[in-house]
Amino acid sequence: MKELGIENTADQRSSMVLVSLKPEPIPLNLKVILIGNSTTYQTLLAMDSDFRKLFKIKVEFEESTKITDKTLNKLAQVIHGFCEYEQLPHLDKTAMARLVEYGSKLAGSHHKVSTRFDDLIQIVGEAATWAKISKSKVVTSNFIDKALAERIERVKKYDEKYLEMIKENSLLINTSGYQVGELNGLTVMTIGDYTFGKPAKITVNTYTGKNGIVNIEREVEISGPSHSKGVLILTGYLGEMFAQDIPLCLTASICFEQLYNGVDGDSASSTELYGLLSSLSGIPINQSIAVTGSVNQKGQIQPIGGVNEKIEGFFQVCKIRGLDGSHGVMIPVQNVDNLQLSDEVIQAVKDKKFHIYSISTIEEGIEVLTGVPAGKKDKNDHFPAGTINYLVYEKLKKYAKVNSNNS
Repeated sequence: MKELGIENTADQRSSMVLVSLKPEPIPLNLKVILIGNSTTYQTLLAMDSDFRKLFKIKVEFEESTKITDKTLNKLAQVIHGFCEYEQLPHLDKTAMARLVEYGSKLAGSHHKVSTRFDDLIQIVGEAATWAKISKSKVVTSNFIDKALAERIERVKKYDEKYLEMIKENSLLINTSGYQVGELNGLTVMTIGDYTFGKPAKITVNTYTGKNGIVNIEREVEISGPSHSKGVLILTGYLGEMFAQDIPLCLTASICFEQLYNGVDGDSASSTELYGLLSSLSGIPINQSIAVTGSVNQKGQIQPIGGVNEKIEGFFQVCKIRGLDGSHGVMIPVQNVDNLQLSDEVIQAVKDKKFHIYSISTIEEGIEVLTGVPAGKKDKNDHFPAGTINYLVYEKLKKYAKVNSNNS
């Protein structure tokens, strides 16, 4: 009807007839737009039968957009309008470029910028305040960097605590030497809106038996479903690669050492598989390289989240111990587009004091970690002698023989 009227709600609920003045409806032409998160929308859709009739059009906001001249100009206009409204000093081109870099990091891609304008505007507001304190008429990139650094400084209590424990060897993390069945996985922790990465020691023991791969975290019920799935995938890889002509007779225990608050996600599955291959082959792994990445049953490395925080977390540990050119991290090749690292890490990579290896298969990864060829089957389905896969196959064949004799 496109009109607004005042109804007497008492008439609908009472048997008594109330006579009162009833204002005449007034013409009204408007649209009602509700803004909220997806959870609220789904709740209203499920609980209110009229909601779908009244609100027929649903629009979702993208959290990022492609970086083009048009989108960057639009972003600059938003920032300009905010500074005008709040009477703050404006950003110069270096500050705007730095803000775009930060927005690109929030978006998780070199080719995109975040549309979470509230987050960007908060940084602008803090940077402008630092500019005012310094009596600068414009906001430069230095003030953007200052604002970003101060945000971390205010909430990095737990990050510093972990670093302190690693420095004091309360948390056992090796960043030098070689060990069999032991390596550093990269994890991400989130405290409120602050996310930081830290390495976690992963150990693998293998021995004869038929229990398969034992996920210690799952056994004590601190393993999430995604992590448990990642561990189960490892059996599929071992079966296809090594158990085509022998039964897979193996008991292996995998553990995140000194981790007691639970673990989830499959980003450590490739790390666990490298530990398995090392333990079975007897070939030690370079402890100065930390690993992240999930793996499928075919041995293909898959991308993960939090790659920047993971790299920077391990870099800080290596920096405390002293960078000597041997340290680095191994990431999925698909995550290269997500790299938005700090200037300190970038400079260390340029100076060849720290390395970032991008890989696509387990074979590539185990060769980086051990320096020994992985080994591919020849036309007779045999692995070349002395390779990782050859040694793993021989160990599994020995386990199968032991189990057969004990049956």
